[in-house]
Amino acid sequence: MAKKAKAPAKRVRAKAFPKVATGELVTVLDFIRFAVSRYVEADVVFAHGTTDPVAEAAFLVCEALHLHPDQFEPFAGARVTRAEGAKILKLIEQRVTMQKPAAYLVNKIYMRGLPFFVDERVIVPRSFIGELFDTHFSGDDASLIDEPTAVERVLDLCTGSGCLAILASQTFPNAHVDAVDISKDALAVAKINVTDYGLEDCIALHRGDLFAPLGDARYDLIVSNPPYVDADGMAGLPPECRHEPKIAFDGGKDGLDIVRRIIAEAPRHLTPAGGLLCEIGRGREVVEAAFPHLPLLWLDTEDSDGEVFWIGAQDLG
Repeated sequence: MAKKAKAPAKRVRAKAFPKVATGELVTVLDFIRFAVSRYVEADVVFAHGTTDPVAEAAFLVCEALHLHPDQFEPFAGARVTRAEGAKILKLIEQRVTMQKPAAYLVNKIYMRGLPFFVDERVIVPRSFIGELFDTHFSGDDASLIDEPTAVERVLDLCTGSGCLAILASQTFPNAHVDAVDISKDALAVAKINVTDYGLEDCIALHRGDLFAPLGDARYDLIVSNPPYVDADGMAGLPPECRHEPKIAFDGGKDGLDIVRRIIAEAPRHLTPAGGLLCEIGRGREVVEAAFPHLPLLWLDTEDSDGEVFWIGAQDLG
């Protein structure tokens, strides 16, 4: 998955989008190649679930054809109809000229292979926590929680589109999940996703400021992908990220305004054997300097180094 924000990319002014007759592009692969060429020419930024032009082009073209991205290879040589081709070209043009995240153009993003609805009311989800559910919390490889089936309550703070709450519900099948966000708009999107997955009885959505709407509730696991972009990062957000809600990025001067509050308040909401899993982007040094007394365990994923930390309730104090 890609990071929440990246350093601003150097850009050149995009040339006028070329007029292409759909007959000049024949196969699925032709359209993906064309999209990649336009992306490279326009110097678009990839920070929304895909990290390179080929992956994003495959995502956009497959969505236009109602194919899961994993179905690209068997259909790469398939012919595209004129109507399908026109639809694909329109999406490519919008992506290049509007500099809008591809996920907003098709109202969909995938996490761990599962589709989620998204629009401009929520940040495009690209958290590493979903991968960590698979590698550290489930099956024979579970290392942070001994018995995933014994987890009874999970809290997802700053839930946004609700994707982490839904993934948590699948990882911990016996758990009730509370998902909190301060944004009414974000919760409207989360409700769509929770309903799509038929998890209304398993996931409760709460509007409020972090722990405020939860009373004295305690959880076996708290997860959060909070706003963590610092002031310099906010000033340098690429155009694609500026289409997303500012509140989902802005972590204050050093990026830790929300993280500090989560760490301070989490002990009152964790069971004795519980723990906190929190994503902070590239702010590890800042976090360690701010909390030198905490034995934070930094977790790596396929695409990240030390951008998520885990700490048990006993160590939080």
